[in-house]
Amino acid sequence: MSDTLLTGPTPNGHEPSGADIWNAIVRAAIRSFRERAFHEVTLETVADGAGLQLAAVRARFPTWDDLVVATVQVWNAERMAAFVPLAEQEGAAGFLRALVRANLADPSLVRLLTAVVNIAATPGHPMAEALQKQWIRFHTLVERAIARDVAAGREPDGLDPARGAEQLVALYEGLQLQAMVRPGMDLLDAWDHAVARLRDGWSQTAATAHVWEI
Repeated sequence: MSDTLLTGPTPNGHEPSGADIWNAIVRAAIRSFRERAFHEVTLETVADGAGLQLAAVRARFPTWDDLVVATVQVWNAERMAAFVPLAEQEGAAGFLRALVRANLADPSLVRLLTAVVNIAATPGHPMAEALQKQWIRFHTLVERAIARDVAAGREPDGLDPARGAEQLVALYEGLQLQAMVRPGMDLLDAWDHAVARLRDGWSQTAATAHVWEI
């Protein structure tokens, strides 16, 4: 699906389908979130960007919540599809490093995800469950990549993939948050340094009992 605005008949003379209009709205939302701050994007600005009447947007996304969730799901799924193969080729750490580089080149999706963290963490919020699923799937993806790393000998046998995923994702998300509010921070260098120290720790402690187990 291209970013072409669907304001009239398609080239074959047919009126745009409901799916075409749905996609055009989501594409307009992605463009809006790339170009504006989170609080500046509204159903109205998205309707303008899609070349549609506000009523047409509301017919497919009755609430702002509906549109944000759909935008996050589509945008994140498309971005991840391009990088998931790296998890098998280069391991979990290499996969996340590629994401860090991509986020540096186009930070808008990270800004959107960060903006909705508080919503995802709010009990009972109508968006919470759908957004939480995004983070759960991401952690599961990294966990499975680490399990493959252990099986392939890229990481030590004693590494618990679930714990390793928690630590890698914490570095990935925490360093990106710091970089957003600390202008001039070298995010890629910080990532490389932190992951190198983390993996050193994995190698040194994988077969060693915790101090409270001695």
